[in-house]
Amino acid sequence: MRAWGRLVASRRLISPTDNLGARLTFADGSSSFVFRETAVAKDTSDPTLLVIQFRLAALGSNGVLHAAFRRECVLHTPLFAGFAGFRSKLWIDDVETGVYRGLYQWQGGDLARHYAARMVALLAPFSNAGTARYQVVERVRRDEFLARPNIAPAHAEGDWWRLAEPISRAV
Repeated sequence: MRAWGRLVASRRLISPTDNLGARLTFADGSSSFVFRETAVAKDTSDPTLLVIQFRLAALGSNGVLHAAFRRECVLHTPLFAGFAGFRSKLWIDDVETGVYRGLYQWQGGDLARHYAARMVALLAPFSNAGTARYQVVERVRRDEFLARPNIAPAHAEGDWWRLAEPISRAV
C-alpha cells in the first residue's frame, strides 16, 4: 500500500487510453476487449509478460453485475500497482463468457511469478473451478506480444493466454 501511495503521490501511476476498446482474440477461440489500462511511468530492463485469468462465480452471466465489476475493479489497483516489478496492466473482459484477464508487463520473471501466485491464490476461492490461473513469459514485452503474438515461445502451456492475432485497436 505504501508503494502504491508513493506512485499516486508522485503521479507516476497513469491510465493510458491507447488500448481502450481494443479487441484481443485468443488462441482458444475466445475474444475480449480492453476496458482499462494502468501503468507506472517507468521502463523495464528485464521484461516479463504475465497473463492472469479468472471467472468470478458470483457474477454468473448477469450482465449488470459484470458491468458493475468493471467499474469497481479500479479499487483493486493497490493490490497490484504497489508490487515490486509492476509496470502495466491491460484489464480485459470477455463479455460472452464472463472471463477476465489481466495482461501485464512486469520487471523480472521471479517478481511476476511471486505476484501471480498470490493473486491466483486470492482469486481461486471466488472463481469457477480451474479458471484462476497464470502464465509467465520472460524476455517478452507486452506491447511486442500485442503486435506480434508469435514471439511467445511455443513450449508454454495452453492456448487460453496466447493471442491468435495482433491486437485490433478501436477506431
